[in-house]
Amino acid sequence: MTDEIWARREVDSPCIKICVIHPEERLCVGCYRSIEEIATWSRLTPAERGAITADLPARAPRLSKRRGGRLGRLDR
Repeated sequence: MTDEIWARREVDSPCIKICVIHPEERLCVGCYRSIEEIATWSRLTPAERGAITADLPARAPRLSKRRGGRLGRLDR
């Protein structure tokens, strides 16, 4: 006997528990979702979640620039 009633077929959260929002890009540096996407994730349809998840790898280059540290404070 299977328990089909409780089976969920939705896109899991892409969260990797590195929850830090980049101040300029406004994206999480762990999963690349925006604050708005994170806040509304549980209310999105599986199709909306899937579309966002598919787009996340393309967002990674937006956060590749290193910020802060000593070099971030030096005049160039």
